[in-house]
Amino acid sequence: MQRRNVLRAAVVGTGSVAFGFTMTRPSFAAYPAQTGPSPYGSLRSADANGVMLPQGFTSRIVARSSQTVSGTSYTWHNAPDGGACFADGTGWVYTSNSEISPGGGASALRFNSSGTITAAYRTLSNTRQNCAGGATPWNSWLSCEEVDLGYVYETYPLTGAAAVQRPAMGRFKHEAAAADPDLRVIYLTEDVSDGAFYRFKPTTWGNLSSGQLQVLTESGGNLAWANVPDPDGSPTATRNQVANTKRFNGGEGCYYADGVCFFTTKGDNRVWAYDTAANSIQIAYDDSLTPNPPLTGIDNITGSTASGDLFVAEDGGNQEICIITPDDIVAPFLRLSGHGSSEITGPAFNPAGNRLYFSSQRGTTGSGSGGMTFEVSGPFRTL
Repeated sequence: MQRRNVLRAAVVGTGSVAFGFTMTRPSFAAYPAQTGPSPYGSLRSADANGVMLPQGFTSRIVARSSQTVSGTSYTWHNAPDGGACFADGTGWVYTSNSEISPGGGASALRFNSSGTITAAYRTLSNTRQNCAGGATPWNSWLSCEEVDLGYVYETYPLTGAAAVQRPAMGRFKHEAAAADPDLRVIYLTEDVSDGAFYRFKPTTWGNLSSGQLQVLTESGGNLAWANVPDPDGSPTATRNQVANTKRFNGGEGCYYADGVCFFTTKGDNRVWAYDTAANSIQIAYDDSLTPNPPLTGIDNITGSTASGDLFVAEDGGNQEICIITPDDIVAPFLRLSGHGSSEITGPAFNPAGNRLYFSSQRGTTGSGSGGMTFEVSGPFRTL
């Protein structure tokens, strides 16, 4: 299902409109996604793992920071953050960043067709504050450093091949990335209060060693992409090199599907939707425009290709992953109990779409060494 911007409504600030983003919606939406009943029903009491889930769903803990992953000799990294899944024959691999500095990096868990962990291993080492990132169509994981003049590293979770630094993708306080195979670009978010929204156009699709970094600009209500003259960000930060750069308050997660790049900003608790064909940007969710908003502390984002639902994780709030449906309903999907000093990170579906992975970065201890990585299984819907 395409979540397109056919159904539009009132202008909310220059160049941004609130909208309903499903083509099948029978009436025009007046506002961004609104609080409503979840298609999965209400949350049950917390299970033995401290996870509150809808009826029919179960959880398990697949890895704990500073502890050996079951069935392997590998010690899971501290402060697990952004993640993604990759098909691996009849099984799959889940990769996860480590948001610590120094050290950083990323690790991976390999599952067989029944969901049993068969291996765990390091895919990136000796980097800084690896926060989020994004998967590519050629099965690599872009691990992003959330530090000034941070790099993007291309890692290879399926093969374990040596990671490669990708300086052409710019040096700034990276957060997340999302590959657009239609336009053959990679979208990038920046985690600062006056951050920009970028895209990287590789010289050759599938090879990130060279290309052009561009930044989204706005003038007179019109959006355009402009080349960043100096992607290494020194002495002038990449976000300050181009006139009329459009600003975003704390860029976080990033997810592309069906011609739309959804990304989040934590400073104003918004989910944005950039329509690549129309070259327009809309507000898909804003907690200040939603009575009794269930979703606050907006952070990582992913989606279900089977249903078109978005799943947005909280850093703070009620420690929830909330769903935003194609008919503009926002509601809790799960909640962690006893994780008040943590944040939810790295939501990602396995290739079949029936298992959702995510982490509690600091677990119940409030420390990165107490991180916990979960799997939720159940009847995820299809449309």
